[in-house]
Amino acid sequence: MTQPADPPITVLLVDDDPLVRAGLTIMLGGAPDLRVVGDAGDGAQALALVDEHHPDVVLMDIRMPGMDGLTATERLRARRNAPEVIVLTTFDADQHVLRALRAGAAGFLVKDTPPEEIVAAVRQVACGNPVLSPTVLRRLIARVADPEADLRRSRARQRLAHLNDREREVAVAVGRGLSNAQISAALHLSVPTVKTHVSAILAKFGFTNRVQIALLVHDAGLLDDATP
Repeated sequence: MTQPADPPITVLLVDDDPLVRAGLTIMLGGAPDLRVVGDAGDGAQALALVDEHHPDVVLMDIRMPGMDGLTATERLRARRNAPEVIVLTTFDADQHVLRALRAGAAGFLVKDTPPEEIVAAVRQVACGNPVLSPTVLRRLIARVADPEADLRRSRARQRLAHLNDREREVAVAVGRGLSNAQISAALHLSVPTVKTHVSAILAKFGFTNRVQIALLVHDAGLLDDATP
């Protein structure tokens, strides 16, 4: 008996440049498992279209007139059953990107990313996997000037003190960008146990995805001593 095909991943495009939106529509439309359900020119319109279409993934520009992409991302990710958000930017190290990631965005892409990588990123975040490598994350944090870095490190370590030893080990592994299977092998745990620890960490901090765990670990400086 033929198995029914999986439904396509639905995508909403948000950018104030209609040419960018048109290009992304053509690019994503060429993938049989993706379907663009709408496009918006600013954050306010994006919120309304999310209510209408309930997309799986939103590709969100940062700089737009009216409501910008950062505010829209924060409002979207605060909702129940929020779509995953990939931030689009013209910069590979922008202080605003960190704000978006802390709000719960699944990652970011620069606008000159090759088409096949954008398609792959949409598929990844639709499955719950962030599209931010540890290398990119370290470069972001290293290049963004932050006069309150010491204070943030102290606060991050205070928050992480609420984890037990095993949860802390899992959090550091997440910060290094390891998958559940890789964490399982490294810490000699079953994959379901790793998933349980990750879920517990998310719940303790009120986080919505693994990128936020990784940022907290980076803020606390725990990767300084972590083995690669």
